[in-house]
Amino acid sequence: MKHLLEVIAFDIESCLLAEASGAHRIELCDNPSEGGTTPSFGLIQQARKNTSIELYPIIRPRGGDFLYSPQAFEIMKADVLACKQLGCDGVVLGLLHADGSIDESSTSELVALAYPMGVTFHRAFDRTPDPFEALEALVQTGCERILTSGLQPTALEGLQLISKLVEKAADRIIVMPGSGIRSDNIAQIAAVSKATEFHSSARMQLQSAMQYSNPNMKEKLQHTSIDAAEVQKMIQVLQQAKQ
Repeated sequence: MKHLLEVIAFDIESCLLAEASGAHRIELCDNPSEGGTTPSFGLIQQARKNTSIELYPIIRPRGGDFLYSPQAFEIMKADVLACKQLGCDGVVLGLLHADGSIDESSTSELVALAYPMGVTFHRAFDRTPDPFEALEALVQTGCERILTSGLQPTALEGLQLISKLVEKAADRIIVMPGSGIRSDNIAQIAAVSKATEFHSSARMQLQSAMQYSNPNMKEKLQHTSIDAAEVQKMIQVLQQAKQ
């Protein structure tokens, strides 16, 4: 059984760290404070040019909920086509109806537009009222995987439901646990869930390298990056778990 680790990158430096640390896939995002939004064309282009592992930009035109206007949906379609043009391996997206159910029609349209790229349905899934109904809907849309924390804030808290979702999926769609996954719990999550793919931010805050900082601005010019050592530890744990 081969285990895969996907990590989030919010800048080009993090993309390079992810690959160098042994990650198998990058979810490329902007705006970590909003949970991730669509990265710029330039960032996607440079990430694809400078890395060889799988690259999946998120297609999310704004923060907040996952109920999108027709205009926002047109933006998503254009961004999917841009990712295809740039040679990405897939995209990450999620669309819901007002009642929390999966927007099957719009999702299916984006999956078709993305082909031959793969599509991950992100943690919009964790905002659905019936996860098993949502899973069946996503199988029908053609998504290749679901990123979920088991409808809880973290994957560890939602572990029992994740395990049931993996079983229910029955290899028709990949169920990938994510949220709060680190080297100290990934072995437990792997053992209980029987999942084969895992998602982690491996997040750390880097302080500014500026020699001068205006004290009147009263700000911390830090930014989100990847903890390379933590990624390496998770890879090691997963390698041991499959032996």
